[in-house]
Amino acid sequence: MLDIKQIIENPKLISDKLAKKGCVVDFAPLLKLSDRRKELLVSVENAKSERNKLSASVPQVKKAGGDVSAIFAKVKEISAKSEADEKELEKVEEEIKAFLLPLPNLPDDDLLAGGKENNKVIHEFGKPQQFDFPLKDHVTLCESLGLIDYTRGAKMSGHGTWVYTGLGAQLEWALLNFFISEHLKDGYQFMLPPHILNYESGFVAGQFPKFIDDVFSLKDVEPKKFILPTAETALVNFHRNEILSEDELPKKYFAYTPCYRKEAGAYRTEERGMIRGYQFNKVEMFQYTTEEGDQAAFEELVNKAISLMQKLGLTFHVSKLAAEDISASMARTYDIEVYLPSVGIYKEVSSVSTAHDYQARRGMIRYRDKATGKTKFVHTLNGSGLATSRVFPAIIEQYQQADGSVKIPEVLRPWMGGLEYIKPKK
Repeated sequence: MLDIKQIIENPKLISDKLAKKGCVVDFAPLLKLSDRRKELLVSVENAKSERNKLSASVPQVKKAGGDVSAIFAKVKEISAKSEADEKELEKVEEEIKAFLLPLPNLPDDDLLAGGKENNKVIHEFGKPQQFDFPLKDHVTLCESLGLIDYTRGAKMSGHGTWVYTGLGAQLEWALLNFFISEHLKDGYQFMLPPHILNYESGFVAGQFPKFIDDVFSLKDVEPKKFILPTAETALVNFHRNEILSEDELPKKYFAYTPCYRKEAGAYRTEERGMIRGYQFNKVEMFQYTTEEGDQAAFEELVNKAISLMQKLGLTFHVSKLAAEDISASMARTYDIEVYLPSVGIYKEVSSVSTAHDYQARRGMIRYRDKATGKTKFVHTLNGSGLATSRVFPAIIEQYQQADGSVKIPEVLRPWMGGLEYIKPKK
């Protein structure tokens, strides 16, 4: 949620920033509500002060033999007026909250306006491979090698699902184990959160109420529950409504979960197979930090995702997303995108983002500043480390051999029983 103080101080600046995300907003109604809120607060405080003074005078008037009925009548009159003001104040504050909640986070100043057309590749790692034999796509290879069963997956669950089989299941688990071991080496705490979350979790993450239809909700369940679309949604709520000490920060977590989303891929070539499905596996990195630690945390998460890709020996690049292409809750996002030779394009395998204090404001996640003793909102950051549903196809395609086999990246072999190649079944 945005800081209303920033809006009050410079509404034009904030509206210009939001426009970079394609959000056009008129702050005049909000400013009017803010002014009315100030008036009501003053009125309520004055009434409280006047009541206290009148009540304090009662013993003295009684002692002097005076009549206190007029004082009680005045207190009653002030209380009635104050009660009406308090009710209106509550209503105004709800209207202010309702105005602020749908607004997206402010994009960082250096981001270009617009959508995907303004995304910029800022780092390249490797060059697209040149094959001296007929190239196969990952769907064909996975079926011929007995790694994935798409037909039976669709039979069990429908389009956009699959079953890992045999060495395919081992390769998927090898990827997850590799990611987990790397994060543990870097001192991140391993988490296994619940997959079914409450409404408040989606609210704090910034997905609700605006994007509630984008998740799988559980019907006929009260209070409202949904299936997590990413572990970020769970991890950002781990310290909800808490005040941390500055010495605890940064807090570094990672979690493994399947991720569930409504929109599966189309039947077009670039989204065939595992590229986009209803369910996929992901290891998610997450940090809570101070405002001063935000930039360092962001760079660390980007570099960790890059390191995983480099150790897998894959061709990929890093893109800096334009303001309108980052999610509503985020202020900055870099995508790590892997090359898929069969379609000649790059696909995202990790998004690293900072929300600054946007999510923390929604979740009242704060820390106590050592120097001042005052509370401040933490900054929250997340990054995939990594999602397997595109890394897996990229390995299959980039490491394919002329005889139809696939070479296994060296870092994964300890979890593959030392196997170097996955060969076609005879």
